[in-house]
Amino acid sequence: MITPDRPAGFTGSAPTPDATGTPRPFAPSRRSLLRAMAAVPVPALAVGGLPGLLGPAAAAAPPSGSATRYTIVPFLNSNDGTVNVYQSDDATDFRLLKSSAYTPPANRIRDASILKHTDGYYYITYTTHTWQDTSTTIGFARSSDRSNWTFLYDYTVPITNLSRAWAPEWFVDSDGSVNILVSCSTTNDEWIFTPYRLRATNSALTGWSSPVALSGIGTNHIDTFVVRTGSTYHAFTKNETSKYIEYATAGALTGPYTISRTGNWAGWGGTREGAALIQLDNGAWRIFFDGYGDGSYYCSDSYDGFTTWSAPRALPGISGTARHFTVLKETVSGGVSLPTGVTRSLRSGNYTTRYWQDQSALLNLPVVTASSTAAEKQASTFTIVAGLADANGYSFRNAAGNYLRHWDFRGRFDANDGSSTFAGDATFIARTGTASGSVRLESYNYPGRYLRHYSYQLRVDVPDGTDLFRQDSSFVATTAWA
Repeated sequence: MITPDRPAGFTGSAPTPDATGTPRPFAPSRRSLLRAMAAVPVPALAVGGLPGLLGPAAAAAPPSGSATRYTIVPFLNSNDGTVNVYQSDDATDFRLLKSSAYTPPANRIRDASILKHTDGYYYITYTTHTWQDTSTTIGFARSSDRSNWTFLYDYTVPITNLSRAWAPEWFVDSDGSVNILVSCSTTNDEWIFTPYRLRATNSALTGWSSPVALSGIGTNHIDTFVVRTGSTYHAFTKNETSKYIEYATAGALTGPYTISRTGNWAGWGGTREGAALIQLDNGAWRIFFDGYGDGSYYCSDSYDGFTTWSAPRALPGISGTARHFTVLKETVSGGVSLPTGVTRSLRSGNYTTRYWQDQSALLNLPVVTASSTAAEKQASTFTIVAGLADANGYSFRNAAGNYLRHWDFRGRFDANDGSSTFAGDATFIARTGTASGSVRLESYNYPGRYLRHYSYQLRVDVPDGTDLFRQDSSFVATTAWA
């Protein structure tokens, strides 16, 4: 038997593999994390922190009948001539929507940025040449469904003696104007980049204003990404000398910006590039960046307006495959839901004879059949109610009136003590499952962790990006056994 790695400081026994014999990633307990937290210097916690322990982290459910959808269109670490399309409902676990979805008729496609325009179409703009070559154009393509793309045109950026135009990023301002931020260098120094703004002069996105440099950011900055909150523009830009992502603010899109955070200010480390931000359903801001120096792709969250950030973590599944992308967030119709105020049994999506069952206050996944005892059937029947911490989420109550909650990341049943901690532990957000009619249940107060079975025990774990994890974390609400 292969023994999964234990986290530093863990003294308990390692879990056994599931029925497939496949070892699964080990998830440290809350106590293990607290011991690890105690060993981290206070300044490090103030900057990076431990996910789920600092800040008001909570998953938020979209309204009933709708779903949040995040789309990325990255080029591949192994091929800059095509892009894949991935989508996710939690901005963490991205699933492949279409492989090699768009290949331009000529040249390359790098650093693709995606936009949903007011005409209902999706647009990407991208770098048209590989990094070694002169690249004076940016490319455009359009799609009605995010899967099938049509080349539109290559646009020559009108800068005198232009050498390279890289990493064009869409930015739609509060007045509805559509802009592109692009990093450009000139022939006198082809590796010294300056960020410029292009503004669309028509709704067809075929005409562009003269480039305007972003004042205050200055030369030798690349991959500048801007978001706006209120009247403030927040820029995240890579300093090509230090190799760190810096932070600047301004009162106008073109500046002047004041750079206020430099070096390793956020705890992300160096040799990072291609920053892109999106605001999550729970109000947090998530930054994605390419760790080109180590071949990984990372994300990090802030709950306090860009001041402090969680420790960067590699994106499951796509880290090492995807390169330099932006993220499109949409609210779409549909989504998944569960009935409330009714009793149901919850069946595994990939072990179709196994059901949730309360066994000595712990949630396990035994086989339940018509020949099971009345007590076993009752222990496998639960009332689904609106989430204790978020009415758009769900909580699960057993026959004794106790609620399913996680403790040390293990699923168990306890009496509701009325605390906000208990409510958070006992609330789960429904996400799309893999099996027909199935849901995945994300922890409300540990966003990014999903209820899944492991050795036929139920716990909340971090996805590893595999189909196996998604199958292990998919469940179907069926007619109640009792």
